[in-house]
Amino acid sequence: MSERLFQRLDTAKTQYYHFKAVTVTGMGLFTDAYHIFSITPILRLLGHVYYESNDNQIPPSVECSMLAIALLGTVIGELVFGRLGDIVGRRRLYGLALMFMMAGSFGSGFSMGTSRGCVLASLGFFRFFLGVGIGGDYPLSATIMSEYANKTMRGAFMAAVFSMQGFGILASSVVTMAVCKIFSRIYPSPPSDPTPKEADMAWRLILMLGVVPAAATFYWRMKIPETARYTALVEKNVPQATSDMERVLEMSHRQIAEGHPLQPSLSSYPLFSKQFFLRHGRNLLACSAAWFLLDIVFYSSSLFQSKIYHKYLRDEHTGKAVTAFEVASLQAIVACYSTIPGYIAVLFLIDRVGRLSIQAIGFVLMAIVYFAIGVPYDRYWRSHTNKLFMFLYGLTFFFANCGPNTTTFILPAELFPARFRTTCHGIAGAAGKVGAIIGVVGFLMASQDDDQNGHKKALGGRFTLVTLSGICVVGMAVTNLFTKETKGTSLEENE
Repeated sequence: MSERLFQRLDTAKTQYYHFKAVTVTGMGLFTDAYHIFSITPILRLLGHVYYESNDNQIPPSVECSMLAIALLGTVIGELVFGRLGDIVGRRRLYGLALMFMMAGSFGSGFSMGTSRGCVLASLGFFRFFLGVGIGGDYPLSATIMSEYANKTMRGAFMAAVFSMQGFGILASSVVTMAVCKIFSRIYPSPPSDPTPKEADMAWRLILMLGVVPAAATFYWRMKIPETARYTALVEKNVPQATSDMERVLEMSHRQIAEGHPLQPSLSSYPLFSKQFFLRHGRNLLACSAAWFLLDIVFYSSSLFQSKIYHKYLRDEHTGKAVTAFEVASLQAIVACYSTIPGYIAVLFLIDRVGRLSIQAIGFVLMAIVYFAIGVPYDRYWRSHTNKLFMFLYGLTFFFANCGPNTTTFILPAELFPARFRTTCHGIAGAAGKVGAIIGVVGFLMASQDDDQNGHKKALGGRFTLVTLSGICVVGMAVTNLFTKETKGTSLEENE
């Protein structure tokens, strides 16, 4: 019966529930991106509130800590929730991860203290708490969608879930811009300046508004049934799995029972045993290494766009500090012309071209663009009119999202047995976020290498971009470690 059930899941026509699952799981990624990427403009507001004596600029060490603390929480969340997802089930933890995010969002907005240090320490604590929830959402969302989807459209459905990250980035930028307009003095016309009191209200409101998309889908997350593959293969309760799928798919019990059975999986080896490493060790290494390399590049570029595009912002022309509105507007522009189009393109290609081909091609094209703008970087740095640099740099986000940024999310949820699926996805995702921390810290250190005429900064930028190009080349090579393409295959075949 269970083999016939899986066959029906794999061959089911695309229907309403598939799109509902994309929405419910995707809103978690939407919320994740909102919080991770909203911190960049918020740092501008924090600088105005707490560092007036330092020209409203947050010290690099504090900036680095605020960016990295949520990523560190994400590492913990991916490992813990990933393992628990295979032990107690995907559904039981799904609402809990969302509760962590909502609590972290509210807590961040209510960060209190009698001094600057207390407020920033409180904010750091709640962003770590938020990161744990974000990390927990990754393996659960990916696995739930992979186990619900049919095999012909599984890649597109999972890519659609992950594409919500792009819309989350855009939403965080739009909300920040709107709040800054409402508190009009936060984006003043020279020579007036915003008041610290208004800026303090603004950054708290921006963070707390991030709870809205999470709360909107909490009810549906609690109502979603456990996936049939977990219930049948891990809990060994085939009748319950069949009953759950009758609620999900437009099929009767008789239709589910019909069909040609597949060969059952009789494997019983434990996690991290010799048998596990012989069968899945290479794929786990490939997933983890590819995600690690990708996130070094992706997060260092994404979280420091305002530093890379500094010549298009006001501080380069007037000497004034960049406002939160300007940083958010830049993020919105990049999201609209490169990030979101990349996610849309991969929806149409992932099940036609295949995961591994898209990943390898994406890494190669990213490497080419980084190298092309990195080698002559001194000329681009000194130019105030060359928008070709901004366009080319934006292409790296397009190729990342229509490439390894999406495939590294999809592959770990397809390559491993149901008993280890969220665990392995969590390990690979945690490796990615370790890479993100390295990228964030490394890029920030490189960006501080500056003297009065900017020459060292140009050299640092050239070195950074060429290094990112080299990392992409290594990522392309790592893609060859994968043992198989998962396009059009059943999850049970991949075991």
